[in-house]
Amino acid sequence: MRVYVPRDAAARALGADAVAAAFEAAGHAVIRNGSRGMIWLEPLVEIEENGVRRAWGPVAAGDVPAILAGRAESLGRVEDIPFFGRQQRLTFARCGLIDPLDLADYEAHGGLAGLRRARALGPEGILAEVKASGLRGRGGAGFPTGIKWETVARAPGDRKYIVCNADEGDSGTFADRMLMEGDPFTLIEGMAIAGLAVGATKGFVYIRSEYPDAIAVMTRAVEIARKNKILGGGVHASHAFDIEIRVGAGAYVCGEETSLLNSLEGKRGVVRAKPPLPALEGFLGRPTVVNNVISLATVPVILEKGADHYASFGLGRSRGTMPVQIAGNVARGGLFETAFGMPLGELVHDIAGGTASGRPVKAVQVGGPLGAWFAPAKFDTPFAYEEFDGQGGLIGHAGVVVADDTVDMALMARFAMEFCAVESCGKCTPCRIGAVRGVETIDRIRAGDAAAVPLLVDLCETMKHGSLCALGGFTPYPVMSALRQFPEEFGLLREAAE
Repeated sequence: MRVYVPRDAAARALGADAVAAAFEAAGHAVIRNGSRGMIWLEPLVEIEENGVRRAWGPVAAGDVPAILAGRAESLGRVEDIPFFGRQQRLTFARCGLIDPLDLADYEAHGGLAGLRRARALGPEGILAEVKASGLRGRGGAGFPTGIKWETVARAPGDRKYIVCNADEGDSGTFADRMLMEGDPFTLIEGMAIAGLAVGATKGFVYIRSEYPDAIAVMTRAVEIARKNKILGGGVHASHAFDIEIRVGAGAYVCGEETSLLNSLEGKRGVVRAKPPLPALEGFLGRPTVVNNVISLATVPVILEKGADHYASFGLGRSRGTMPVQIAGNVARGGLFETAFGMPLGELVHDIAGGTASGRPVKAVQVGGPLGAWFAPAKFDTPFAYEEFDGQGGLIGHAGVVVADDTVDMALMARFAMEFCAVESCGKCTPCRIGAVRGVETIDRIRAGDAAAVPLLVDLCETMKHGSLCALGGFTPYPVMSALRQFPEEFGLLREAAE
């Protein structure tokens, strides 16, 4: 009998360590796997007997004797739970299935197959495969990954770098953390493939300090990979690639790639003006690939199964799958990996089960604290880049935060401006000053000054087009979407908001 109890931070916060200790006290060895992503069922215990894994959850330490005695009702196989069974897991295929720090377990479930194929293809073949897959950045703007890599590969430079942006700071997002804690070798493998593709010899994983579990797991995984010659000179005969874990100090703006690079260099985390792009002059002025955790962790499955297989999922120019993170006032919160194209309403009502409060869904915010609010009238929007852009929104890191009909949307708009004002690095005027003026202007509107609406609209346009980075540039999305869809909550007639 094999007992699996997650070591994922969410499961540990809900009592997984005590559950594991209870199984150990009963004489059973415990494998600390990652999370399957169904947070409302954590701690989710799985017991494997005769090759079949059955699940129980949520489990408390006091439930362990009943489970071992066969008196506790099982959820059955995880794959048969509708929330999990409806997913199309590519990037997260191993997460929750394996011991995150068991390299042999990783290989037994397909790990390193992508790296072996990459070595056979060589740099040009890798670039062609990643471009053909249609993979786009999973951290925000959705820029084609293959084009970015090709730019770095073609750029002149005596040294090149791979930087993984693991500074996951958006509200309602946890995919990066969940993957680093549950399947760290897939990120290491993806970075090694990227290094081979562009000729980089060094990689950095920049992790937010608020993720101590992810930092510990990634640090240990790098050590194991180095010991087993996956890093540090053993990737292939002519190319040495190594990875260093760096920890951020909590600045939200360091999720922006140029601020992150400044922080990596030991400087204050402020935005750099572009051009030059990091692909040409990045870390220490050298050509640098900067990709999100999910972007890099998706590369191994693309190389393993082929670009055509990956590109067969999705909608339009949004190819492959996206790990949607469902949070907020929701009945079934967690990670749901699915092909691009599922309507937003299906995710909110069918997959997530509506609100935890049982009240009607009023709106959902997609893309973190700078994402637009979507009212139910827009719930038929397919979850894809261009389709969301056409509705005045953005996918970003694919966090979906659900709100019921008790939420004050004017206060949500005010919070967006206040958040920007607090987190601004201060480099550019539209963000530094605009956000402060935005809070004041929304307060005027809420106090009954309808004449301030055009001022808010102009201010949002200035921030959107004049800010150096997405912090100031995207703050108008939640503000204007709330104002236009819920004008009555600002004390306005709909005509005044439009």
